[in-house]
Amino acid sequence: MAASLASKWSRVGRSFLGGLDHKLSGFLSTSHEACSNSFSQQRRTFIQMRTILKVVDNSGAKKVMCIQALKGKKCAKLRDTIVASVKEAHPNGKVKKGKVVYGVVVHAAMRCGRCNGSEVKFDDNVVVLVDKQGQPIGTRVFGLVPHELRKKKHVKILTLAEHIA
Repeated sequence: MAASLASKWSRVGRSFLGGLDHKLSGFLSTSHEACSNSFSQQRRTFIQMRTILKVVDNSGAKKVMCIQALKGKKCAKLRDTIVASVKEAHPNGKVKKGKVVYGVVVHAAMRCGRCNGSEVKFDDNVVVLVDKQGQPIGTRVFGLVPHELRKKKHVKILTLAEHIA
């Protein structure tokens, strides 16, 4: 409204806001950009299609790319099962490059709330490869594993892990 008043008064030959219209329009555009950036940060998802994840077991895969989150969801959170394609693999491993595998998300880079009110957040996205029945392919799991996996009946992964958080 102030911009329309300023343009009306500038046509008459007087500047009603004294050059404030340019500053005001700049302020409106920057506040709109800040609002849109904060809105886009709120709409981030956890693990979605084409997300690259590290593998922390000795199955032979190094990196996988998420194809789909199971159970008809658009995104997978901590302790959910995904379908993934192996992008990098060790030469003598059980899993070869290009193979389609199942995996359980062990670390997610986005915050996940716990029942006691605390939040857990990891540095990167990590997965443990499992078969169709949910049993791990590898015999060891490296690094930290959150105790939330117990709720989804992934107790075998917890027994293979070095540390439980």
